[in-house]
Amino acid sequence: MTLRQVEVIRAVMVTGTIGGAAKLLNVSAPGISRLVKYTERSLGIRFFQRQNGRYFPTPEAENIFEQINGVYKKVDDLSEIISKIGRGGLSELRIGSVPSISQVMVPRAIERVRRRYPDLGIDINILKLEEAIDYLLLGRGECVAMSYRLEHSGLDFMPLASGELYCIVPTGHELARRKQVSAAEITRYPLIGIDPNDPYGRIMAEMFARHRLDYNITIRARFGTTVCALVKAGLGIAIIDQFTVAHGGYPGIELLKITEPTRFDTYVAVKRGAPLSLHVEHFIEALRAEMRAVEPSRDNGKAAPARGRKK
Repeated sequence: MTLRQVEVIRAVMVTGTIGGAAKLLNVSAPGISRLVKYTERSLGIRFFQRQNGRYFPTPEAENIFEQINGVYKKVDDLSEIISKIGRGGLSELRIGSVPSISQVMVPRAIERVRRRYPDLGIDINILKLEEAIDYLLLGRGECVAMSYRLEHSGLDFMPLASGELYCIVPTGHELARRKQVSAAEITRYPLIGIDPNDPYGRIMAEMFARHRLDYNITIRARFGTTVCALVKAGLGIAIIDQFTVAHGGYPGIELLKITEPTRFDTYVAVKRGAPLSLHVEHFIEALRAEMRAVEPSRDNGKAAPARGRKK
């Protein structure tokens, strides 16, 4: 029997009439009648006996109908599984991010992913740069949002967005009403800084070195959220990447543009040769869109305003 014959025979069995089967399948009644007769002739089995205008299964067809119902049960199960997969069920998105991107950008991207895949399991790991390699190569996750590109034969890097460093000061600081500040002006205040060996720290150190400026880091902290908290507490000013503080992500501090160039690029790293799931591809697209929405203009270097998200 073909699947079409199975479908027609079951429709007659369920509705009890040729007309009911035709309505159920949205086809003509004569077509249903012809296919039932053809199937009975070709198989040498009488499926139905007619009584008072209704069709009832014959005793010899009962076993066949059990098998037909079993087929439809499996089709229903398959449809349910496909529906779950379409909503993200039965799967888990495992991604990593360096702290500077995880603070504001990753949650906004995850919100987009959740809207598309409401039942998707999600596992987010906040990683140091040196932890990202093992995370990907050992298969603990599918991608890592990175603040710079490193050379590794087992990894591929795809661009996310460009960004700039900003000077942050506590609300009420004498610089708080300024729109921008120079590197020389920054050195006049106690500086809370990240390690000069970190990607953003190197940009900061190179900026001061180009202008032969001495600077004193009175407090050193590795992660941007800690730096922001120290600045908010009035313990100094700092230089930080724009993604950590995007969309007003840290109240109690003011952002000042630095007059010197501080542009940098960010990337998403994946294991070379490993196929990416649809879920992680959607996450990467969402993260790139969120980060590029606040990307500084290449024409004038001014940070683009944080635009509203399209629904």
